[in-house]
Amino acid sequence: MDHSSMDHTGHVHRAATLTPTLTTHDGHGGTTDGTSGGHEGHMGMVMTFYFGYQNVELLFSGLIINSAGEMVLACLGVFLLAALYEGLKIGREVLLRRNQVNVRYNSMPVPGNDGTVLMETHKTVGQRMLSPAHFLQTLLHILQVVLSYVLMLVFMTYNGFLCIAVALGAGAGYFLFSWKKAIVVDITEHCH
Repeated sequence: MDHSSMDHTGHVHRAATLTPTLTTHDGHGGTTDGTSGGHEGHMGMVMTFYFGYQNVELLFSGLIINSAGEMVLACLGVFLLAALYEGLKIGREVLLRRNQVNVRYNSMPVPGNDGTVLMETHKTVGQRMLSPAHFLQTLLHILQVVLSYVLMLVFMTYNGFLCIAVALGAGAGYFLFSWKKAIVVDITEHCH
């Protein structure tokens, strides 16, 4: 089949537009190629870490950081959000433990040695699906999932300041709240 009479200019143009361009950040929110780093106009998502505070979109198109003071406030908010997330995780564990202390005793018949029927009592620990405690756990779980995705999206801005704020907030939250966490030690474990 002869393709020499076909017009291939559209194919060349499309291939040229798919070629990625290399841009690097200059540390002030701009790039070395003169553009703003893809932060405005949704021209593209920045896929490298940078430490800028000009034209940084934070979660919403209208929430744009343009000064060092705004970046400090954003980092403080992200730090507190990450600490709250860690506190929520530990708080849910504490509530779950507190609600599972509800011990119920069930009796069941067991055949005895001499043909008689004995009643044996067993402890069961749990919570009911339609209990208020389970509804509260479900709502807190939804909140925890939403917070985790918000923090992930903040980290995905690839802004170094915001990423550090997420990490430090998570560390501070763990430090403040993890001491309430139950530690289970297996005394039969002999491997060191």
